[in-house]
Amino acid sequence: MVKCLRVLLALQLISLSLVAQKKNESYQYHIRKATSPIKIDGVLDEQAWRDADVASDFYMVLPMDTSAAKVRTDVQMTYDNQNVYITAICYHALPGPYMVESLRRDWNFGKNDNFIFFIDPFDDQTNGFTFGTNAAGAQWDGLLFEGGQANLNWDNKWTSVVKNYDDKYIFEAAIPFKTIRYKKGITRWGINFSRLDLKTTEKSSWAPVPRQFPTASLAYTGILVWDQPPPSAGPNVSIIPYALAGVSREYRMDRPSEYRRDVGVDAKVAVTSSLNLDLTVNPDFSQVDVDRQVTNLDRFELFFPERRQFFLENGDMFTNFGYATIRPFFSRRIGLGVPIRFGARLSGKLNKDWRIGLMDMQTGRVDETGLPAQNFAVFALQRRIFARSNIGIIGINKESVDYTPQADKPQYSQYNRNFGFEYNLASSNNKWTGKALVLRSFSPGPSGNDYVHAGNLLYNSRKLTLGWQHEYVGRNYTAEVGYVPRRGYVKINPTASYLLFPKGGIVLSHGPRISSTYFFNESMKQTDNETFLAYTVGFRSRSSFVTWVAHDYVKLLQPFDPTNTGLDTLARGTEHRWNAWGTEFVSKPQSVFTYAFSTRYGGYYAGGTRLNLTSEVGYRFQPFVSVAVSSSYNDIRLPQPWGNRTFWLVGPRIDITMTNTLYFTAFMQYNEQARNVNLNTRLQWRYKPASDLFIVYTDNYLPGSFAVKNRALVIKFTYWWNV
Repeated sequence: MVKCLRVLLALQLISLSLVAQKKNESYQYHIRKATSPIKIDGVLDEQAWRDADVASDFYMVLPMDTSAAKVRTDVQMTYDNQNVYITAICYHALPGPYMVESLRRDWNFGKNDNFIFFIDPFDDQTNGFTFGTNAAGAQWDGLLFEGGQANLNWDNKWTSVVKNYDDKYIFEAAIPFKTIRYKKGITRWGINFSRLDLKTTEKSSWAPVPRQFPTASLAYTGILVWDQPPPSAGPNVSIIPYALAGVSREYRMDRPSEYRRDVGVDAKVAVTSSLNLDLTVNPDFSQVDVDRQVTNLDRFELFFPERRQFFLENGDMFTNFGYATIRPFFSRRIGLGVPIRFGARLSGKLNKDWRIGLMDMQTGRVDETGLPAQNFAVFALQRRIFARSNIGIIGINKESVDYTPQADKPQYSQYNRNFGFEYNLASSNNKWTGKALVLRSFSPGPSGNDYVHAGNLLYNSRKLTLGWQHEYVGRNYTAEVGYVPRRGYVKINPTASYLLFPKGGIVLSHGPRISSTYFFNESMKQTDNETFLAYTVGFRSRSSFVTWVAHDYVKLLQPFDPTNTGLDTLARGTEHRWNAWGTEFVSKPQSVFTYAFSTRYGGYYAGGTRLNLTSEVGYRFQPFVSVAVSSSYNDIRLPQPWGNRTFWLVGPRIDITMTNTLYFTAFMQYNEQARNVNLNTRLQWRYKPASDLFIVYTDNYLPGSFAVKNRALVIKFTYWWNV
């Protein structure tokens, strides 16, 4: 605890020294009310556009951030009582067709010519929204959190059109004020515009952003100056019902088909223009993309991201509390394989400095396993301090409702609670970032050693990156609603990297990166270490190459099967050391044919060896079809009883986008380690903004014989209704 308080004090002193005026304060766009009605058609013939200011003279971010952009982009904005309007004229710098992946929403940023923009309605340089399209008109929208990270699983109502010409494409959009969370009366928002042109490999922005940061970095937004306070969004209540029909069958157990007929409803209620209440009754998430499978050779639980819409808006207050492997709250603990009966969440801004999040979810009981009905309650509060830093607290309570343990069923805890405090550092220029964290859990059973403290500090300049992180997780710390795969350890992780920038040639940048991760038990005796040295080369074509060497040491704390296939285990306390090397290459994204590969060869547990080869190959028939195949091959050679083991993981995928509202996706995954072949197909028709028809078909087979394990078909209809 004392160590963590020292880190907190050090980070606070750094913050005090870094309070400064907003970096791009002088970049201001003055938005005025529209002087005529606007039709979203990509034809800028309205008087309102002739009267609006123009933002141009973009700055180059990549490949270098030392000059004006060579590709011209002109942006205009205006508004009326319902919408804020934006248009961008994106001129071509070189002849030839634009580069896009498909017409699918929320496309891969690096593989599409695109225009996107970032809105920070509170100008707090921490949270906001992003909207845009690729050059074919496929939409992109997401939530911005932690100063510039984007969650593209968020989805809301807005309209846009892209019209293509020989020398340019024009983007025009209307964003309803009801879609954006903002505080009434504020006349200065953060704003920035970003353009990616793959033919010239140029990324640019209106307000300049250093090349080591994404253009979404809210620390570098300019100012959107309103001629009067934005109009109130007015009553803002959305009802989103769904109806579902489905059939499934378990073939291995020779069960008859089971039929589903479900209805449910979500609701969004704007308590204020910046505070939202989300409600759900009997939710269903059958249309969510399937998880990408991996060959699991890890000793600890793997992490898979949340994709369910209900948990996303302002979800960073809950799910980003802590670190990647110390998450006191992980929403995927709620409702996977267990019915959610109802839930409510209040989240958003109280004012420029305060954010709040309250969530309560109720699940149903599962008689087959004796799992009781459970209630999940979460409280989070965040206060901005200094330039862009904040402090936050979180409280989590999981309670079993009317639970009586049954002798012939698994046993479940009566309750599990967590309480924590966090300080997030972000300097005004984003070069210094860091975090300090204290957590404690409360559960029936042993107490003591049931807390966490951790801290990190990162300095990131154009050439030099330096980082430090340490963690302590007590052996009795328990986060049943979180993701904490390892307990009872102390971790220390220093990192450093440096980049060189040649003045000419095909290489844009190159340089070394080193990282060393040490794990100790609570008596400070070393149990793990990985020291990793890499050399990175970035090419002007935007392809990249990495080569690396590593040394590993592991002292097993629990028996472990190094193949994770249910064979014999290595004994607890045995020590293992090995060296390995590898490479990674990613091709230039502007080609219609793209590829990437990685290699790893070296030692493994018990004096064995491991060869790992991965690849991803893609081809696009733009803008309608995108085909990709990913593969992973592991060849593990160990003494008996494991012997030689090979594991293939192959995943072909095809995306067909007939229009930017009608998509078909087919995704197959062959996992040799899990002895499973999974097929998932999804047809989505967005017949109105944020309203969809889904048809989802799923199969699971045994490899080799292709005998069917189970099969399911779901048809789901959703409708977004603004009351």
